[in-house]
Amino acid sequence: MKRSTKTISIILVFFLIIAAVIIGRNMIGNHFKKKFSKRPPPDIMVTEVVNKEFSEKIETFGTAISNKSKTFKIKKDDLIDELKLKDFVKKGDTLVKLKSGNLVAPFSGVLGYTGLTEDIFISNNIFIVTLDDNSTIYSDIKIPENYSAFIKKGLPVDIRISSYKDKIYRGEVDFVSSRINADTRSLLSRIKIDNPNLELISGSLLEVSVKFNLRNSLSVPDTSVMIEGDKSYVYKITENNIANKTEIKTGLRGIKNIEILSGLNEGDIIVSEGLKKVRPRGKIKPINK
Repeated sequence: MKRSTKTISIILVFFLIIAAVIIGRNMIGNHFKKKFSKRPPPDIMVTEVVNKEFSEKIETFGTAISNKSKTFKIKKDDLIDELKLKDFVKKGDTLVKLKSGNLVAPFSGVLGYTGLTEDIFISNNIFIVTLDDNSTIYSDIKIPENYSAFIKKGLPVDIRISSYKDKIYRGEVDFVSSRINADTRSLLSRIKIDNPNLELISGSLLEVSVKFNLRNSLSVPDTSVMIEGDKSYVYKITENNIANKTEIKTGLRGIKNIEILSGLNEGDIIVSEGLKKVRPRGKIKPINK
């Protein structure tokens, strides 16, 4: 009798210990759950889905050509004074005073000279003076044959040069040849660029991007898109600041933005930065970018 009572007591104590452990763990779990549930939602950068222009591009190179150019050969012994050229002259200005008669600018432009050339007669040293009208710059470019169906007069063109790396000059296609060159398998085209500040100089190497298939489409920042396998997602924010993971279909990639073909509407609010801090169906504190 005493032995069975002792056994029962041990069993009761064992179960009481187990019950105490379970109750304690639940109490601790509830404590931390309440503690962490009181954490404020994370501050997340958001932005609005907007319409932007997208286009496909043909990348090529060209050489800058002045709108007008004129070369003058001046004999050294024909100069009245030392040769001093202005940087810019207007039509009708005197370029150089000569014994044989002054040179007058036939059009406005930038003056320069290529230096001194000596032929077999030392007495016939010649200065070559140049006058370039750079207010408009042209360039002949070669378009690969497979793009010939897209190229046409009036298409917009972006121009870059190495001396102004962060600047984009705007131009357009001014002329398109009617024939494919059988040797190069390319279509010769000419582009025109307005150059009011005369920053583009004749002879410069131009990096040319011809835009075609232009369209306005929905756009989001490239930092807002998540790639998982062959699918793309963004976090769309509800009126209650809840982040919903939303599948999208993307198109062209622009400069820091991506074209959206489906899955979003104009005006939707999405997470633009800080994707790692967002959880599906989690609440956030939106900060407008």
